Amino acid sequence: MTGYAAILLAGGAARRMGGVDKPARAVGGRPMLHRVLDAVADADQRIVVGSSGPLPRGVRTAREEPPGGGPVAATAAGLALLDPGTTTVAVLAADLPLLTTAAVAELRRALAACHSRDDPPPALDAAAAGPEDAPATAGPEDAPATARSEDAPAAVGPEDAPAAWRETLDGRSAALACYVDGDGRRQHLCALWQVPALRSALDRLAATRGGSLDGAPVRGLLADVAVREVSWSGSGPPPWFDCDTDEDVRRAEEWTR
Repeated sequence: MTGYAAILLAGGAARRMGGVDKPARAVGGRPMLHRVLDAVADADQRIVVGSSGPLPRGVRTAREEPPGGGPVAATAAGLALLDPGTTTVAVLAADLPLLTTAAVAELRRALAACHSRDDPPPALDAAAAGPEDAPATAGPEDAPATARSEDAPAAVGPEDAPAAWRETLDGRSAALACYVDGDGRRQHLCALWQVPALRSALDRLAATRGGSLDGAPVRGLLADVAVREVSWSGSGPPPWFDCDTDEDVRRAEEWTR
């Protein structure tokens, strides 16, 4: 048991795709949702929140309250199903067909390094840097050239931190690690959280909204939270690339060939 779990957010109206079941759309011959599930196959628990269809054995399902209440409400629904011993949880959109196990492992390494002994943690950020659901705009020519093949985080200290995230080591202990794109925009739904920090962030946000998370913005979770920003250091396309339009699906198909 690793104490690591994953919550996949599979709801949403997919208005720009005509209201289809977006996570069920195939990329490279497989539903996007199943590709994301593959990327977290090593998690102790995998939880899908929202409509999902047939799922692999052992994957649990939940529904946000109210249905259609958005990604924050869906995150809370998934969190409610976690086993008590869970320490970290990946919070992922279900329309990330290019996500890989190596990309998730990079987030796990980054967060583990922040909490290793004598490691000064990342800077506090009082507000989110940008829209939580802004699609990435990187193309194949923007993908970094160096690969990382490890599938699990190693025990690391500050001297081992890759340049991609060493500069964020100042400040207090990080609540989460998330990818940033080439323009510095945080990809909030391609992130790994410390479970206690995520619970606290949800409670704080609900308290500011009369106890409801219906329609709450993902960036609201990051108020008064320290974030370790991670630049993708692997080879291939950006793992945070999400598919909001038919054109996005076409681009993802090209990258999987």
